[in-house]
Amino acid sequence: MRAIEAKFRDLENRNEGALIGYVTCGYPTVEYTLEVVDALINGGIDMLELGIPFSDPIADGPVIQRATLRALKSGMKPRGVLELAGRIAMKYSIPVLILTYYNIIYRMGLEKFFRFAKKNRVSGVIVPDLPVEEASEYKVTADKYNIDTIFLAAPSTSNERLKRIAEYSSGFLYLVSVFGVTGARDKLREESIRFIKRALSIAVGKTRLAVGFGISKPEHVRSIISTGVDGVIVGSKFIEVIERNLNNRDRMLMKLRETARKLKKATIKLSN
Repeated sequence: MRAIEAKFRDLENRNEGALIGYVTCGYPTVEYTLEVVDALINGGIDMLELGIPFSDPIADGPVIQRATLRALKSGMKPRGVLELAGRIAMKYSIPVLILTYYNIIYRMGLEKFFRFAKKNRVSGVIVPDLPVEEASEYKVTADKYNIDTIFLAAPSTSNERLKRIAEYSSGFLYLVSVFGVTGARDKLREESIRFIKRALSIAVGKTRLAVGFGISKPEHVRSIISTGVDGVIVGSKFIEVIERNLNNRDRMLMKLRETARKLKKATIKLSN
């Protein structure tokens, strides 16, 4: 059994959904990244998503774009992110995922990328700009190294295509809850809940589901987990905490732990 599925099963036994936390590697500095990760894990995240900085992050909103620019300036490279993933995976017993744009994988080469990812205990890879229709060679290579292929689906995705994406995904299918780019939102829209329920009806028995984009509050998490999905993904909210406390390291780490703790508590499922 792969690490992501094992984690989901463990959480099911505890009647909890998964809290997946995103970090832009190299932000605010390379040295800070491990401390940020440590704070989030101590706060209760169940899986870690490490973002490889890329010069044209088309799926990301202004908060993560600013973090990405600073990470690039700090000298964070793709190999460095994968090596950091290995250090984290050795220290903590949680699945580590990589989020990257396909150009980075293409430049490194599929075989080389996944061989190095496997060496560094990466459990799954998310590629926002890789459509399922063009991913056959990618998926074959990922499966060869026993690494999960996590595809994305948006509210505009048709039922037919959603079924195909669910069949090709492993680990989980990443549901983009809103139109547009990443970024914390104040309210969870009703159309987001409708999309989640539609995806659940199609993906049942094929793959697990986790929801991201715009999730920033415990009430968002509770509402989403109550639909029956397996987890939520939070990124921009954590990056905002870092951004607001760049001049006070101790306060930054404390706030990250507190934020993760509150969001994690909201993944506990209510008994019937």
